[in-house]
Amino acid sequence: MALVFIMAAVLWGIGAFMGAPHRARWSMVALLWAAVLGAHLVLPDGHPLRMATGESPALWAIVGGAAVIVAFYRAGLRWLRARVREPEGESSAQEGPFSDTELNRYARHIVLREVGGLGQKKLKDAKVLVVGAGGLGSPALLYLAAAGVGTIGVVDDDDVDNSNLQRQVIHRDDAIGMPKVFSAQAAMEAQNPFVIVKPYQRRLDEETAAALVAEYDLVLDGTDNFETRYLVNRACVAAGVPLVSGALSQWEGQLSVFDPKAGAPCYECVFPEAPAAGLAPSCAEAGVIGPLPGVVGTMMAVEAVKIITGAGAVLRGEMLIYDALYGESRKITLKRREGCPVCGKA
Repeated sequence: MALVFIMAAVLWGIGAFMGAPHRARWSMVALLWAAVLGAHLVLPDGHPLRMATGESPALWAIVGGAAVIVAFYRAGLRWLRARVREPEGESSAQEGPFSDTELNRYARHIVLREVGGLGQKKLKDAKVLVVGAGGLGSPALLYLAAAGVGTIGVVDDDDVDNSNLQRQVIHRDDAIGMPKVFSAQAAMEAQNPFVIVKPYQRRLDEETAAALVAEYDLVLDGTDNFETRYLVNRACVAAGVPLVSGALSQWEGQLSVFDPKAGAPCYECVFPEAPAAGLAPSCAEAGVIGPLPGVVGTMMAVEAVKIITGAGAVLRGEMLIYDALYGESRKITLKRREGCPVCGKA
């Protein structure tokens, strides 16, 4: 039997030396196997050739069966990879399948029953806009990039300041003075070179917000002023785009998904008017514990992934409130407000 394996190794080596493709080399080995099995079936018991090659044809039948099983297994793996790369009926914003590196990178997503290969393909095809590259935007942007969201837009008109670095983890000390959108872009592309990052260094107004939001499937708002929150909410309602909104104050954070198109309230249903000056101070005025934006911003990224993939229960019509000081969280129900000037007709 060893003689046959030596002959197979010699055939493989000759094929490799001559530059023959793998398929041709395997074909030569398969012909050798067929010849040996045929000889065992034709030649009588005790024949010297049979004695030199294992005596019984059963051994070679087992070897051939094992090879067939391995071949079918490899073919099945290729078929599964093809299903991940090109799900039937799905259109791709980025042409081309997943590379082997991407498949390995997102393996922990793909094995999740709620995500799988189809969900990962949806993430790759998704376009998500994040407004604000500060405390909430920093972890949200990093985790959206890590999750493989194909196109991520980031809007911010501010520059990185030394005082940001206590909580805005996407920025580094050597980025002080750099526009936040470019600092964030560099960090995201370094984390995952397979995503497209679109930086928008600007302050939004009615016209630019409407045009920009309409280009995306989902918006995350991590800004710290009510004027921008109302502006982004109006643009999302007009475009029919879900809005994941987060907010912070000292030790407490909150987030919700505002999506009138799916029956949930919009931001202005819940907060019809901005609070009077001094009642809702900014982080610069009231302070904020450093890790809190990481907790809430990461939760915002989770909600985004759930919306895109269809996994689990999204926080539509609910607000999650997290109290970091006492380690408590609670949810409250939100309802649409009759006569809301923004989503009343949505």
